[in-house]
Amino acid sequence: MLTQSQLGAYFDRIAWTGGTEPTFETLAGLLEAHTAAVPFENFDVLLGRPVLLDVDSLERKLVRARRGGYCFEQATWFAVVLETLGFAPVRHAARVVLGGSPQTATRSHMFLTVETGGRRFVVDPGFGGLSARTPVPLAEGDRGTFRRDAHRIVRERGAWELRAQRASDDTEIAGWVSTLEEENPSDFVVANHYISTHPDSPFVNALMLNAMTETGRVSVLNQGVTIVRDGAVTTAQLADRADLRAFVAEHFGFDLPEIEALAVPAVAAWR
Repeated sequence: MLTQSQLGAYFDRIAWTGGTEPTFETLAGLLEAHTAAVPFENFDVLLGRPVLLDVDSLERKLVRARRGGYCFEQATWFAVVLETLGFAPVRHAARVVLGGSPQTATRSHMFLTVETGGRRFVVDPGFGGLSARTPVPLAEGDRGTFRRDAHRIVRERGAWELRAQRASDDTEIAGWVSTLEEENPSDFVVANHYISTHPDSPFVNALMLNAMTETGRVSVLNQGVTIVRDGAVTTAQLADRADLRAFVAEHFGFDLPEIEALAVPAVAAWR
């Protein structure tokens, strides 16, 4: 559970002034505010820093330092926030497919389900550019929508599959699959260690950033930048680490001097 001071600091971080009762309106409002304020990023992995999942470490990073994080960090923190408010979130693992095969995908993603108002919803704040900004009903065919973004859950071959409709071109893609088994926090400590340290992990080998905006998103993959505004897509290339640092400060809301010494294996020009 969070203290009132921790909870208040988080509400300030995401500019939340709404209710705190464990209702669907609170859940939906908090998720929208969180995804708008807390970006997806993997800088600590590339800087060789441990990615810590205890509450105090997450507060220092996500709240006090106004940084972002990836799924294990964001879903862990959001679950504790919900528990403090009287919700009963359930933690789950998923295999990220993104058009690939579930048979070759590892269980490297964390998300939540939450029951409220007699219905069960998927809550997934840490899925980068495919994060659902509103709770997605855990009922086949029902959609969770936010302006041009849409997500739905589909039952496929004994598992549940998250499908996301991309705002840029309305194409629907499979994001992850899960059997919805309940996981313990310790299970994610193991998965987090693999994702943040294994030489084959994509988080170790590439820079990945995403920030939600009022009309779309801003994403960085290594040196490539993609900006989506009202469905229109523009792309650009970052020149060097100094350019990246300035871009992060402008679009992601924090300044990290260590970026100028960043080693990104996938970007030869930055070695």
